[in-house]
Amino acid sequence: MNAIETVNLRVWYGNNEVIKGVDLLIPQNVCFAIMGPSGCGKSTLLRTFNRLLELNEIARVEGDVKLFGRSVYKMNAVEVRRRVGMVFQIPNPFPHMSIYDNVALGVKYNKLVKSKKELDEVVEWALKKAALWDEVKDRLKDKASQLSGGQMQRLCIARALALKPDVLLMDEPTANLDPVSASKVEELIYELKKELTIVIVTHSPAQASRVSDYVAFLYMGKLIEIGKTEEVFENPKNELTERYLTGRMG
Repeated sequence: MNAIETVNLRVWYGNNEVIKGVDLLIPQNVCFAIMGPSGCGKSTLLRTFNRLLELNEIARVEGDVKLFGRSVYKMNAVEVRRRVGMVFQIPNPFPHMSIYDNVALGVKYNKLVKSKKELDEVVEWALKKAALWDEVKDRLKDKASQLSGGQMQRLCIARALALKPDVLLMDEPTANLDPVSASKVEELIYELKKELTIVIVTHSPAQASRVSDYVAFLYMGKLIEIGKTEEVFENPKNELTERYLTGRMG
């Protein structure tokens, strides 16, 4: 069974159709990259997977999105967003809350633990999974705003992981990070995909080739090509894909 499947998925913002009949299969426990130039619909597509798009008043969705074979539209939206975590392009921890409380908030809100001891264990587990524990274990009461940009992004990853999602969506997660911090996030992706499915949006073919097992090329809201990363990069079947990969298209 696939982690995510879209069936003739179409999205409009008002009268503007931005996703045009996308059929996509994303296997379990892989890193799946959606790449394409800016403005091609990558982030919009990503936001359909956890029903985040419906928070946009002018967005309209047709078709279906299935999570492990079940339509997300037949599930409670809160459940969908718990099982499908999200990490955004700009790190967005709650700046006035502590490092600890940033990770603990969703766990408490969803009533996933029964004691302070359990909560402590989940926070530590999530920070370790996000490769941040060793850097912050002695400063858990510090405000999140005191972290570096790279640490903030890994805190956001820990916050998402604390809910034990089945899928983690990452929208240009390294776009605003320095090279060292970006490299740490990429290493993290490599480790995390052993345990959950990761879907990453990137405008960088180089990043897609480094981190993903499968890749989809999106252009002007249409799915142009999809396949194993190695095969798409070595032998693209569509001329548009080849132009994008060789830098002849933005």
